[in-house]
Amino acid sequence: MINFNQLRGFCLAAKYENFTIAAQKLYVTQPAVTAQIKLFEEYCGLKLFKKRGRKVYLSDEGKTLYQYARKIFEYEEEIENVIGNMRELKIGDLRIGTTKTYARYFMPLILTKFHETYPQIKIHLDEGSSLDMAYSLCNFQNEIAIIAKAEDHSDICFFPFSEEEVVLITAPDHPLAGKEDISFDQISEESVIMKEIGSGTRKLVNDLFRKNHRFPNMLMETSNTEFIKQLVQRGDGISFLVKEAVAIELEEGKLAAVRLQGHRIFLNVSIAYLKNQRLSPPARAFLDILGKLAPEEMLPQGIGALMAKMLAQRKGS
Repeated sequence: MINFNQLRGFCLAAKYENFTIAAQKLYVTQPAVTAQIKLFEEYCGLKLFKKRGRKVYLSDEGKTLYQYARKIFEYEEEIENVIGNMRELKIGDLRIGTTKTYARYFMPLILTKFHETYPQIKIHLDEGSSLDMAYSLCNFQNEIAIIAKAEDHSDICFFPFSEEEVVLITAPDHPLAGKEDISFDQISEESVIMKEIGSGTRKLVNDLFRKNHRFPNMLMETSNTEFIKQLVQRGDGISFLVKEAVAIELEEGKLAAVRLQGHRIFLNVSIAYLKNQRLSPPARAFLDILGKLAPEEMLPQGIGALMAKMLAQRKGS
């Protein structure tokens, strides 16, 4: 097997046709380079240099070998440049998983901020249920996920990021619309359009029904928030959604929010990543941006508050 220290000494001596300069480049003595090249010639069974007086010249065999050897160290230099660029966030990939709600209402702004700071980093955004995105961390599909804690997982670290209010929505002309503090019994017979299994909202609503010793009269389940809003607007049922996801419809009067007596529901959203796994430089940089956006003393807050802060920062800059 080729000794790369010997090959490096040969390559530098061949490049400059000077053992002393090769020694200077390697920060060793000239006799050390001479010894390395002698060992390399013995390994090859070839005479790689010829001497005339105090000068050295490459032999034909040395010239042929040098054409190959120099390519190795040119690639080495390229590799070192790539490593440096990855460390300095000049190249790389950021892989993030999040829920459909965050993907639509929050991620565009935060990813724009990240891209402005690190324009050479390629961003891969994956979306799905909180449970699916947790699994995507375990499968190394994503490095970071912004999700609700759909279930406990010993391999995943969940760092609190924001609190999202979940509201009960109805059509504006629904019999429950406009009533104050309705009881849970009043909604127990209503047709409920549920988020898909694995979503944080679905787990929250299931737990709410369970605590009130009721089972939801489920009309349908879907991961499509826009479809849920359309069905509720048509009067096909009621649903529970993150308030920020229906803020426009509530303001425009297309949907109505109903307050449950004795219940105000909040969904805890976390930044999730694998324990005992070193994050890539792009992932660590993304966490730094999120940490500045939502420091611990600012919690709880929802998407709306976070977006307002980000917009204020952008205007200020």
